[in-house]
Amino acid sequence: MEIKEAFLKVVRDNYANFEGRARRKEYWMFVLAVFVLFFALGIVGGILSVISDTLGSLFYGIMGLAYLAILVPALAVTVRRLHDTNKSGWFIFVSLIPFVGGIYLFYLEILEGDKGPNQYGPDPKAVESGTNHPFNQPQDPFGSSQPNNSFGSSQPAQNTGNNDPFGNSQTPPAPSTPPADKDPFA
Repeated sequence: MEIKEAFLKVVRDNYANFEGRARRKEYWMFVLAVFVLFFALGIVGGILSVISDTLGSLFYGIMGLAYLAILVPALAVTVRRLHDTNKSGWFIFVSLIPFVGGIYLFYLEILEGDKGPNQYGPDPKAVESGTNHPFNQPQDPFGSSQPNNSFGSSQPAQNTGNNDPFGNSQTPPAPSTPPADKDPFA
């Protein structure tokens, strides 16, 4: 995931989405993108304020509006990051505790998320890597389970009386028994 993709995923796709989970990668790439963006804007604002105080003040005012616009998705991705560690979004207020609150919130943000689904949704790492894909599920090589409905059709699978995965309706020939011979050892 690139910086641009992470930023756009949080800002455009999940602007005020406080539901679900966010991976560490998604969260920290967004934080890095915001840091780089506002660092670059700060340099431009500094150059503009050297040229003209009015122009610099105007630019810093626009930069303040951009910060306010980014505040909601930043809170949302932080809450989703907390959900990934199976913590409530209200844990964001732990940062208001002097000295240790910010450190604990930072610890929760760098902590690896829960493996598998938790109360806030499926594991985003598993969803992104495709481990929930049907082809990555364990298969029964002996065909003892019911044949599944292939290709996502909404029609129920037809039971043809045999377990042919290709849907052939022909029944296989009955196994023939060898003719009884006179076995002296029988």
